[in-house]
Amino acid sequence: MSDTEDNTPMDTTEEGAEKKDAPAAGGKMDVLTALKEVLKKALIHDGLARGLHECAKALDRRQAHLCALAANCNEPAYVKLVEALCLENGINLIKVPDSQVLGEWAGLCKIDKEGKARKVVACSCVVVKDFGEASDALTVLMDHFKTKSA
Repeated sequence: MSDTEDNTPMDTTEEGAEKKDAPAAGGKMDVLTALKEVLKKALIHDGLARGLHECAKALDRRQAHLCALAANCNEPAYVKLVEALCLENGINLIKVPDSQVLGEWAGLCKIDKEGKARKVVACSCVVVKDFGEASDALTVLMDHFKTKSA
């Protein structure tokens, strides 16, 4: 009787895992959703540079694999510098609509008991120096850059 009880929860867990993996494997993941996942994995593996100073150093040293820039950045010199460094060094650049969202994705916030982000600090630029582990989100993002450059 205990064998039957143990098997039932395992079966539902496996079905739930398949449902979560199905949209990612099908390639229907949005580019911004993929960027969020890539930034989360890079944050776990300590592969993010956040803010102008850290990002400029990483871009100049060619340590960066990917750069995310907030579209609502109000300092034109900031945007010009980041875009020029990315173009000069051949680093992929993606624009995120809001700096608050980018700050949350980069881990510049506190997480409360319910798992919601509180006290989010806006971030205009984030650079990924280490992707961490390969994932479906990373392949979606790389495919986006390949189609964009072609």
